[in-house]
Amino acid sequence: MRTAARTLGCDLHVLHASKESDFGEAFSAFGKLGAGGLVIANDASFVTRSEQLAALTLRDRVAAVHQSREFAAAGGLMSYGGSVAESHGQAGAYVGRILKGQKVAELPVVQVTKVEMVVNLKTAKALGLTMPLSLLGRADEVIE
Repeated sequence: MRTAARTLGCDLHVLHASKESDFGEAFSAFGKLGAGGLVIANDASFVTRSEQLAALTLRDRVAAVHQSREFAAAGGLMSYGGSVAESHGQAGAYVGRILKGQKVAELPVVQVTKVEMVVNLKTAKALGLTMPLSLLGRADEVIE
């Protein structure tokens, strides 16, 4: 991300929140930076707290993106990440191969190839943002 930020001429600030009680402090620090947007890291602890994070982004009027669809569905601005359905399908195929006797060490490494984007237009309006039609046209789902 640092390389991408430099390439785009943007500043990157990394804020840490390892537990739920750190969220308030991280959002306060974010507000003081005057940053234009927030990327929430892909971490299981953040996925399970999508509703709380989405509420904080709305409260503090922060344009934020997270990898999981749950974040956008909970009121976050958008999500962009690998397809959970494809990931679960691959996991099921692995289990089937193992149950049929294939050795785990012989299984190929696979990666999700379908990436999904969900845009929450209701949140965009609440933040005073206009989402470009070119972005909405590429979204897999638009929440209105």
